[in-house]
This record gives sequence, C-alpha cells and structure tokens, in this order.
Amino acid sequence: MRTSGVLLPVFSLPGRYGIGCFSNEAYKFVDFLRKAGQTYWQILPLGPTSYGDSPYQSFSTFAGNPYFIDLEELVKEGLLTESECDGAGLDGEPSDIDYPLQYQKRYELLRIAYKRSDLANDTEYKAFYSSNRYWLDDYSVFMAVKKSYNDQGLETWDDTVRMRRKEAVESRVADLSDEIGFQRFLQFEFDSQWKRLKSYANRNGIRIIGDMPIYVSADSSDVWANPELFQLDESMRPIRVAGCPPDAFSDKGQLWGNPLYAWDHHKKTGYDWWKKRIEKASEWYDIVRIDHFRGFDQYYSIPAGAEDAVNGEWMDGPGYDLFKELIPVLKENNAGVIAEDLGFITDSVRKLVKDTGFPNMKVLEFAFGGRDDDNPSEYLPFNYDHNCIAYTGTHDNETLVGWLKGQPKKVIKYVAEFTGVRKRKIKKMARALIKEVIASPADFAVIPLQDWLGLDNRARINTPSTLGGNWRWRFTDGALTDRLASEMKEMTLLYGRKNPSFREKRDGDD
Repeated sequence: MRTSGVLLPVFSLPGRYGIGCFSNEAYKFVDFLRKAGQTYWQILPLGPTSYGDSPYQSFSTFAGNPYFIDLEELVKEGLLTESECDGAGLDGEPSDIDYPLQYQKRYELLRIAYKRSDLANDTEYKAFYSSNRYWLDDYSVFMAVKKSYNDQGLETWDDTVRMRRKEAVESRVADLSDEIGFQRFLQFEFDSQWKRLKSYANRNGIRIIGDMPIYVSADSSDVWANPELFQLDESMRPIRVAGCPPDAFSDKGQLWGNPLYAWDHHKKTGYDWWKKRIEKASEWYDIVRIDHFRGFDQYYSIPAGAEDAVNGEWMDGPGYDLFKELIPVLKENNAGVIAEDLGFITDSVRKLVKDTGFPNMKVLEFAFGGRDDDNPSEYLPFNYDHNCIAYTGTHDNETLVGWLKGQPKKVIKYVAEFTGVRKRKIKKMARALIKEVIASPADFAVIPLQDWLGLDNRARINTPSTLGGNWRWRFTDGALTDRLASEMKEMTLLYGRKNPSFREKRDGDD
C-alpha cells in the first residue's frame, strides 16, 4: 500500500518555553498531517541527550528526553504554575533552541514539579515503575550518581563507582534517594505524555516512525549496568569504538566513539537485550527505523584512543542470526522496521536487508552526483523498488533548497533535465523533486517539513562530523497553512498515497 509522511523532530515543533515538546503544538501538528492526507510522522530518537545535544548520543537506550515534557501539562496537573513557567525565561528565538538555558532552567521547573508530586500514592506511577524497573532502576541511579559528579562522564568517575563495586554504589544510593526519585518522576511524566500524544496520532490515522540508534553512548546507563554487552577492558573502558571509514565526505572518516558490542555474548543470551530494546521501541513507535543497519552485517572497528577513523577495520556483525530472533518479537508487538542502509553498501548488506524483508531507504539528493546513462544511480526514483522508503533528504542532509543552491552547474543542468524545470528556478526545482519522490514506485515516501516549506540550509537539522549549531531548528507559528495542507494532500492523492484510514472528521471526533 502506497503511503506518505513528514519527517520532523519533536524538538523542531513551535511553542512556548524554548523547545518543541509534547505540547498542544504537537497535537496541532498531528491535525495538520491528517488534514494534509499524510499517514506517517517520522521523528528522531527520543532518548535523553548529552553533550553535543545529539539524539544519537543518549544516556540510555530505554529512557526518554525530559526536555520533551510539556510544562503546560504540568500546570494543568497542579505541579507548576503558569507564572513559574513564564518567569523561567525559557522563551527565546522562536526558530532556535538554547540548550544550555533549557538544561539550567527547565530542570529547575521539573524539580519543583517533582517536589509537589505524590508518586507514593499514584497508581499510574506504580504501574509504570513495575513494568519498567528492568531498566529504570539502573538508569535513575546512573543519572543520580552522574549528578553527584557534577554531570561528568562515566569515564571520570571513581573506579569503585564506575566499576559498580557493591559497597560504593550502595553508599551513593543511600545518599541520593531524592535524586533517584526525581529521575523516575521524569521518566514517568515523559512516558505518560508521549503515549497520550501517540494515542491521539493513531486515533487520527497517523502512525509514528521512530528512530533507534544502533549504538549506545559510552557515557550511558546501558554501559554502566551491562558492561558484559560491550567490548570493554577489565577497567570497563572501551577497547575499540564505532565510526565510519574515510570517504568522499571526510578524508579522516567519522569517529563516533561508541563502544562496540560483544556479539558473542549477545548470541549466548539469545539476544535478550536486543529483544528488550525492540519491545520498548514498539511501545513508543509504530515503525522502528534502525539506524546504521549495515553495522549488523559488518561494523567498522577503531582502536580506542584514536584521533580519527583512518586506522579502523571492518569486522563481522551478527547478521541474520540476530534478526531471526527479533522478527518474532516485532510481529508479536505489531511493529514494523525500516532498515537505514545508507552509506557504502556491499552485496552482503543488500542480502541482509533482503533476507529480513525490511524496507530500505532511498535518498534523492544522492542521485545526481554524476550522470551515467549506462548505469543510472540507484537513488533515481525510476530505480526504486516497491519495498523501500523514499526521501528527498534526511536529518543529516541539506534541505533541498540549500542543496540545490550549493550544486555545480552540471548537477543543476542534470536536475533541470530530470524535472523539466528551467535552471536557476531553485524553489520550483525543489518542488519538482518532492513530486518525483512522491510519484516514485516506493511504497513509503517521507518528506522533511523543511522541504515542504521551501527553506534553505538555515533550517538544516544536522551536519555530520561537526559540533555546535546542530539539532536546533524549529519551525514557527503560521508556517503550516491551509494552502500547504491542500497542496500536500492533492499531491498525495494524485499519486495514490491516500491515508488508508482517512475519513473526514465528523462532529464529536477528537
């Protein structure tokens, strides 16, 4: 079935208090998607972010980002007052996010809300804690201990605490009970608010595509609580770390620094930790996009302490052996998967994607690097098969308008010939490329909101291998017009991508 959707991170929503969250604006965005005839809202990972603000470097693969907790909802619950929220000074530039300010001021408000909560007598909290304590206990202790170290990374902690010596950890826990309770409160509020929003989206025919990073951060509760799952030395420090080799985009490659998995151990456990990850992701998302899918076939291994990714080597991953265990879990939880297979793809990666049956990704911006009439790019729409998800670009790419503005004349000429749009008509050319993606044979088509809005690279989400200035863009009130919704719906219907559950709203509907 042909469907379409929009890519937009939660943090990119507009609204009060400086960052997109699970506020009324999120519900309005769902309403807009419905009005525009869309089926999917694709978001980025929801985990708590660390230094650099990247959602792909999280303190936990199971926890949610407290920044997304809607303060206005806490006001409704009587845990905060509107004057307290307004007085925090979180309102800033409406199209940007000030993360240091969010960290300082938003957490102050959340701590006030926690003090006024009554978790001990909250039956919903008790149910949440009971079903999540398999990860929540370790996470809340990890974050509380981190706070006691002035938020320093795990690698700087005292050896006895970093290596989870029982007496040292118990001593810390005894002193940090209030902070541990605060961390549990944050996760309860996050989970409750997100599930209400997801339920609203589903009732309105909108399904959520979530994002699950393949790796976890070295500074995470996952590593601290489960060191046996990773390639660590006797001191619980990474032996080798993840990244990508040098390529046309980076002559020194990409050094991500994430600890690599001890796949032999995972296999011995029947991939139990991965099953738990999938089960948790299935609670939050209807479809799970698995990042860096090729890393399950072969992963790039770099010596810990290296300054760049030049001297890494490819190692064999678990391959289909992992997915034959995970596919039944996905089916049991009624969740789909998208395989992010971008980058340097080998025949063995293609075989793994085919064996799983997961749809893979096609990015149109990759299609015009060099014209070869005898061997046209696999990213050109006429080469797409049905079982894939087609994009103009992703969160790691330039916006369409920004990309076109930066292309040499030969690429613009190629795009102009391909779309039938005269050269230098950049915005018309970008619209025509959106049309090419939606008209393509791909079963799924997802367009970043920035491309629908015709924005340049000032609206870019992330530039890989750079620090600072990323993960900050927000769209502003008034951007989602009736005219845009009508245009999106018309193009969606024209190319047979009608939302399968779509019906006009009737009086009394949510």
